[in-house]
Amino acid sequence: MKILIADDDVELCQLLKEYLEQEGMTVQTVPDGHSAIEILNTQVFDILILDVMMPKLNGFDTLKELRTNSDIAVIMLTARGEKVDRITGLEMGADDYIAKPCDPRELIARIRAVTRRSLNIESNKSDSDVMQLDNVTVLKTSRQVMLADDYLELTSTEFDLLLVLIDKAGDLVSREELSQNGLGKQLKVYDRSIDVHVSNLRKKLGPDSQERERIKTVRGTGYQYVIYPDV
Repeated sequence: MKILIADDDVELCQLLKEYLEQEGMTVQTVPDGHSAIEILNTQVFDILILDVMMPKLNGFDTLKELRTNSDIAVIMLTARGEKVDRITGLEMGADDYIAKPCDPRELIARIRAVTRRSLNIESNKSDSDVMQLDNVTVLKTSRQVMLADDYLELTSTEFDLLLVLIDKAGDLVSREELSQNGLGKQLKVYDRSIDVHVSNLRKKLGPDSQERERIKTVRGTGYQYVIYPDV
């Protein structure tokens, strides 16, 4: 697994690099957002570990620019786990977050959860590569989504959540199940990550071809990808 860490804290970068490399990962570090974007334009990485507070280009602006043309999995490093940083990062397309100071063991767990969930989802699906409902087409192998005739830009997390919801279209999917099967981790009390990711997904999908709601919120319980009688 190839990891890119963007953080101006030299000591933390070195600590994380050494720890991750002991786990068999290949790690490269850069000190700012501009450098991260430049290297991602020429090299392929599995995950970007992105600090919020950096010189030249902060983590939020870096993520915003990356999401215009990249669906690389992103884990944000947030100072003291500030709630506003976590929510902002998720709304902008981050896959997960971890508070600083960062425990390398927790970071490894988050990395493995982000990469593992796609494998878990695929192993539980039918052999068909194509899933379609109304004007949404999901191509599982290539991890692409088409809305009518246009390709839709989804983050890795949004894609995985959409797979879970469409696979159980018409059924209520609990927040706990979405977290486990879509994020690869157990839902914690007061964790609103799922809600933010589903909100982002709902906005990108928009209403169906008949201008009806696609993803319904069942308050306090979970979500349902709606099947209408004429679909």
